[in-house]
Amino acid sequence: MDLGSAENFTERGTLGVEEEFYVVDERGVPTAGTDELVYETDPPDVLEGRLDHELFKCVIETQTPKTTPSDVDEHVRAVREALVEHAGRRGFGIAAAGLHPGAKWRELEHAEKSRYRAQLDRIQYPQHRNTTAGLHVHVGVDDADAAVWVANEIRWYLPVVLALSANSPYWNGYDTGLESARAKIFEGLPNTGMPTDFEDFETFARFEEMMVENGAINDRGELWYDVRPHSEHGTVEIRTPDGQADPEYVLAFVEYVHALVLDLVERYEDGESGYCHRRELLDENKWRAMRYGHDASFIRRDLDGEISLADAVERECDRLGVTGIRDVLDCESGAERQRRIRDEDGVEALYQSLLL
Repeated sequence: MDLGSAENFTERGTLGVEEEFYVVDERGVPTAGTDELVYETDPPDVLEGRLDHELFKCVIETQTPKTTPSDVDEHVRAVREALVEHAGRRGFGIAAAGLHPGAKWRELEHAEKSRYRAQLDRIQYPQHRNTTAGLHVHVGVDDADAAVWVANEIRWYLPVVLALSANSPYWNGYDTGLESARAKIFEGLPNTGMPTDFEDFETFARFEEMMVENGAINDRGELWYDVRPHSEHGTVEIRTPDGQADPEYVLAFVEYVHALVLDLVERYEDGESGYCHRRELLDENKWRAMRYGHDASFIRRDLDGEISLADAVERECDRLGVTGIRDVLDCESGAERQRRIRDEDGVEALYQSLLL
């Protein structure tokens, strides 16, 4: 049984970054390429053991090694550069967004891997259409119960991250009217979205075990919530952001998530009781993020009115001493940029704008 352990939570503040990208053809349109890039050719050394495919043969995932805040910039950029070089030698390009506007799920090939075939058989339509690509950030926590408390508390902040990262207005070739359609498409799968809060690590571990034992999931990795204590890596894993073409945006989210997790760990150690918000409230804030992106406002943590994304970002930057998310907010969102480019220059220019 593929389950983790409380004993894996041994390091505080380590970082790991996973990114999902699209393998594209000369036009910039997603195409089947992961068999060749993952299985049939040897990747550069920096990608050795850190390259995998996803459900569709056009989606590829990279992982940085476990790293630190001082080195994460170098690792993120090195992994991306190696992937672009590896793909280019085989005639492919690499693109990034939460959803690719040229990806039409009925026309794309699914991976042959037995894990994904089992998911397709179990989940059916929602998984067949799941052409999503996201950014996942792992932050090490050195106490399993603390990791669960942090995962509970960080849920309110996830819509802020999603709104800032909103980069998927188009799905299956049409404009959804959403800023992050990826978030809504992905929520069609089971075991996704905002999780409920868990009392402690033992409670969470029992839940993982129960889900596997009863056939709800094949392994603990199929709990695809927006945040989860990663009981194998000993981290809190944030799975909220849309995929990003610009590494500066990725690093801004990494900086913020890292600072936020460490702040929450300290609050846990200080004995704070936390908020334990209802999932319905958190779902409302998430909906606002996916619908309005940079124009979103949220129900406050204390439930006393609303706070705009801009005010939330300003507060978080001042409170945590981070700057990257302020820079992200000051630029047009990924969704706004995609729509502008398509309107001004056409769909071919849009495809090219998503290339790394």
